[in-house]
Amino acid sequence: MPPHALKRSTALALCACVLVAQSMVAAINLLIPQLAASALHPAHSEILWTVDAYVIVFAGLLIPAGALGDRYGRKGALLAGLGLFAAGAAASALAQDPALLITGRAVSGAGAALIMPATMSLMLHLAGPAGRAQAMASWTLAIGLGGAAGNLGGGLAGQYLGWRALFVLMVPVAALLAAAVALTTPRTARSPHGSLDPLGAGLVTAGLVALLFGIIEGPDRGWASPAILTSFAAGALLLATFTRYALRSPAALFDPRVFAAPRLRASVLGMATAFFGLFALFYVNSQYLQDLKGYGAARTGVAILPLIAGMTLVPKFAARRAWRPRPVVGAGLALIGLGLLGTSTADAGTPYALYACWMVVISAGAGLSMPALTLGVVTSLPPHQGGLGSGLGTSAREVGAALGVAVAGTVLAAHPDLAHGMGPALRTVAVLVLAATAAVVAGYRTPRAVAAEPAVRRPKEPVG
Repeated sequence: MPPHALKRSTALALCACVLVAQSMVAAINLLIPQLAASALHPAHSEILWTVDAYVIVFAGLLIPAGALGDRYGRKGALLAGLGLFAAGAAASALAQDPALLITGRAVSGAGAALIMPATMSLMLHLAGPAGRAQAMASWTLAIGLGGAAGNLGGGLAGQYLGWRALFVLMVPVAALLAAAVALTTPRTARSPHGSLDPLGAGLVTAGLVALLFGIIEGPDRGWASPAILTSFAAGALLLATFTRYALRSPAALFDPRVFAAPRLRASVLGMATAFFGLFALFYVNSQYLQDLKGYGAARTGVAILPLIAGMTLVPKFAARRAWRPRPVVGAGLALIGLGLLGTSTADAGTPYALYACWMVVISAGAGLSMPALTLGVVTSLPPHQGGLGSGLGTSAREVGAALGVAVAGTVLAAHPDLAHGMGPALRTVAVLVLAATAAVVAGYRTPRAVAAEPAVRRPKEPVG
């Protein structure tokens, strides 16, 4: 099959995998009240880890999972990821104590870490150079729809079915997706270069997990607590050790010198910035609609749906301009920041229609910026490292998401209640988004310079 044969059925199957994996990041947030009152009797810290276990393992394993797909087969990695995702969901559904629920969430997160880079890399390889921008627009759209579907599904399950129903449903869904992938998706060229590098993968994964532990636990335990300071120190030490090792090893997981490319640095920072703003909003949004507006869980899930609008309509438009990333990315990230400033003015008396308009502005910013940012990451690396590029980009998104929740949560905790803390929290996040936007725009080269960069030529790779 030629490398540019991305059929509609293949694209739909791959995007559905992305949507389902991403949906489980958000869905659990709307089930927290029901989990807290369940027969499991989880402690506050156990509820926190039920939410965070998926994200921590997901983000921590993305880079080695992407490299594994490049080296041993992207389709196989995707099918294995769907299997792990289903196994974790089944364990969570059957859990009789919080420990098993948390473990199941972590196993599903490991599956998601295999799913995300494999889907992106497959779409890039099958679409070919001419179709990459449109393929990335579709992939980005699936991420946005996954977040909205997670909120809606979590709200409906929480109000009408019970928290176990969400996990039960994921098992047949993953099985159907695996069958669709097996039938529609061809195998692509595997990379004969380098190795999986278990030592490098272990250092990167442990370093990211340590940093994310500090980011996520910081608001609860205190940023100056020994556990958090030790976590940050360990994460920095592990990543520094990997950098030193990778600069000397001929078969490292990836060469840290790839970050010398301004476009890669700007794209990674831009992706982190976009999700920093989005997930700060998600964290505040559910509480605002339920606690201040008095909505039930299901109505809250529906009320969040305006976030789909921009992510649905804008990416196709943005994909046609992805070759000029500076104005597209700059405008998109600026819309996120300005939209957050708008939502920071909301209170209990704000009409929902006005609040929904600000959500549409934010979603339009995400839809405008993400295709160019995603393409900027994966095209900054050689074609045989497509899975690694996807892992770097998705890691940036998840780290940005964790930071957004941490910053918003920290500012909220400094105020007596949500009504007083929501505005300052969102304004703080908005200012940081706009400051980072300036750095991202400055980091991009001019379109003329980018276009002039020589293409990397590689020998034809074997299919396996």
